[in-house]
Amino acid sequence: MTMKSLAAFVLWAGSATLGLAQDAPKVLTNYLTPDKGVKGEVVAVVPPEEIKPYIKKVEDGAAKNPEWFAEFSGQSKPGVPLPYDERLGLTKEEYNKYLELWDQRGFKVIQPVGVRLEQLGDQWMIRVSGMGAKVSLLRYDGATDSFTSPNGKMTRIEDIKADPASILRGWTGQEWKFEEESALGKTKENFAIGRTEDGKFGLLVYRLQDVSVTGRSLYDQSVLIRFVVNEIKK
Repeated sequence: MTMKSLAAFVLWAGSATLGLAQDAPKVLTNYLTPDKGVKGEVVAVVPPEEIKPYIKKVEDGAAKNPEWFAEFSGQSKPGVPLPYDERLGLTKEEYNKYLELWDQRGFKVIQPVGVRLEQLGDQWMIRVSGMGAKVSLLRYDGATDSFTSPNGKMTRIEDIKADPASILRGWTGQEWKFEEESALGKTKENFAIGRTEDGKFGLLVYRLQDVSVTGRSLYDQSVLIRFVVNEIKK
């Protein structure tokens, strides 16, 4: 290869790299930079131990009025504490204490992991090590704004804007969902990527569920990953 052709090749390679970066899906690069590994953690949300007696009272209240509780909880905002009702089994003072304890929930680190956005041909993957490896099986297609998992195609659903009182506190992000019914039951799979309200962390949330035709849970596995997120571009 002559020096002239070598220089042309270098220029072509550089422009190809720039094109690759431009083609990276913004829905993922808002949080991660292609081919740049970042530190992450598999975490669990843990409320204080003192909340357990209050939860037990609510469980007892639900057992006494199962039909009412199913309707009441079904009409309430998902992911946040239920509004007060004396049939929950709590006095108003106990309910306020429950909310106070709920607000003290925190993240417990289960395992440090690595997180990395990579391109595979025309698709993209978020590689996660260790206990988050299931996320690595998902493939993102920018042309259809969808993920494909071993179960099937996950389509984009409504963006997330979580209430600060929700289990993960306030956060925003994007979510995809797969759902399939058969004679044996229903399979549900969800994946979301987002950012905490304070902008300090990125979040990956993955859940896979199998439910029987009678509504009994057959399989339910989820993983929550917190990672070092890209700075918000202004």
